[in-house]
Order: sequence, then structure tokens, then C-alpha cells
Amino acid sequence: MAAKKKTYGGLAILTAAAASLCCITPVLAFFAGLGGMASAFSWLEPFRPYLLGLTIAVLAFAWYQMLKPKKDIDCDCEEDQPDGKTGKKSFIQTKTFLGIVTVFAALMLAFPYYSHIFYPEVETNTTEVNQVDLDTAEFQISGMTCTGCEEHVTHAVSELEGIQSVQSSYEKGRALVRYDKTKTDKEQITEAINATGYEVTD
Repeated sequence: MAAKKKTYGGLAILTAAAASLCCITPVLAFFAGLGGMASAFSWLEPFRPYLLGLTIAVLAFAWYQMLKPKKDIDCDCEEDQPDGKTGKKSFIQTKTFLGIVTVFAALMLAFPYYSHIFYPEVETNTTEVNQVDLDTAEFQISGMTCTGCEEHVTHAVSELEGIQSVQSSYEKGRALVRYDKTKTDKEQITEAINATGYEVTD
């Protein structure tokens, strides 16, 4: 029984992590300085609803197994445990363990909604610029799946000289960039976005 509960817990964590892997990877890539790895698992995004459902189903079944009434057996013998002891449950058989697994899985599933907090705030350019030198360009981008992807693109573009503002949207699949065209251009911005692993399509 302990082995089964351990399997349920491991499967729940695995599916929860896989469901959010497309958004966990950009954060890891950002801190590791491996920008091009950010979109490595974006192909998992279409499967996220199924992985989410599987995670919930596994956890629900594990809790059902934990809380369902046990059948009374008229026997004077003690229940043998996998660790060779009797009468005492191992930690992985407890509600505490399953509760920890459930909380961890929930945090993994919700990661796309709070992944942006791991990125430092982008500093806006306060230098006075001649309005004639300012331009705004829209870049269509493929591969972004969450707010973490947005932040990754925003930070990559903001590192270029002359960038005034960046507004990235994974839902619209685009980034609006306002920049000083005497210091940078569309080609450099495109290269910065492509270097993250996402791709400018237009």
C-alpha cells in the first residue's frame, strides 16, 4: 500500500511539473543565463489541460484511497509494514505526506500565473529623447505561453540601448517596443527576441 501511495504522489508531482514546464523553463533559463533555452518546452502547452486534469485525477484518487473507510477484519494479527515494523505507518502513508504532495503539485500547476515575480523589475529609460527619433514597432512572436515568457522577452529587449518601453503579451503573441531609432533598430530588437528561443514571425 505504501508503494502505491508513493507512486501516486510521484505521478502527481511529475504531471504537475510537466503541465507547467513550458513556464518553469524560461525562469530557469533567465537565472542560468541560457536565454535560448527559454522556449525549449513550449511544445507542451497544448497538452497542459490534459496534464492538469491527470494531476487532479491522481490526487483525487490518492485522497480517496487515504480517506475511504477501512474494512474491519476480525483478526488478532498486526499489519505488517514494508519497513519490517508493525503497528506504525511509515511517513509516506500519512495524510501529512499526501498533503505536502498536494500543496507542491498545486504550486506547480499555478506556476504560470505567478512566474513573473521571479524576474527583476525592468527599469524604464528616463533619458530625454527627441520625439522625432522615437519609433514604435510591433513584433509577432511565436512560442510564448505564459507571463514568464513575456518577462523573458521584455528583459531581453530592455537590455538594448535606446529602448524606451516594451509591452509583451503571450495571449496576443506579440511585443510592442518603443525605441530610439538613432541607437537601435528593428533588426537588433528581432535578434534580441530570437536569442531568447522564441521567434519573431513578422
